[in-house]
Amino acid sequence: MKIDIVPVGLLKANCYILTKDDKVIVIDPGDEYEKIYPYIKNKEILKVLVTHYHFDHVGALTKFDVNQILPRETPKEYTIGPFNFEVIETKGHTEDSLTYYFKEENCMFTGDFLFKGSIGRTDFPTGNPEKMKQSLNKIIKYRDDITVYPGHGEKTTIGHEKRTNPFITL
Repeated sequence: MKIDIVPVGLLKANCYILTKDDKVIVIDPGDEYEKIYPYIKNKEILKVLVTHYHFDHVGALTKFDVNQILPRETPKEYTIGPFNFEVIETKGHTEDSLTYYFKEENCMFTGDFLFKGSIGRTDFPTGNPEKMKQSLNKIIKYRDDITVYPGHGEKTTIGHEKRTNPFITL
């Protein structure tokens, strides 16, 4: 699976374009559709996944067909074309925060739930520090070598975050 990272919008949210066999899944089309389009043109868009509905993660969502947007069901496993992934509920940053785990590719897309060296804010509407702690405890049970692709900034791994992230206590 090829993963393209396209930082978009004022807050440089990471939009991810996952490609296999000219089939595409888009994660968090935050804004600036014109920056996303070159990665998806001439390819079949199977689904659009949204980690949470803050403006910086959904600004270009209206450019996609409503039938391409994955319904928000958790927990659930999906096979969509050549893609297999699990939806994990990771509340805390928002009540609707989701993480998408692609086991075969050993990676997950966490939105603003987990960043390299930090976590998402919990002081926004529907944010909840206690639910954030519960979600962190859930996610650190996954393998250390899983690559984490956050909503902003650089990628990391579960193991790196367990060792260095001050918000994770083992």
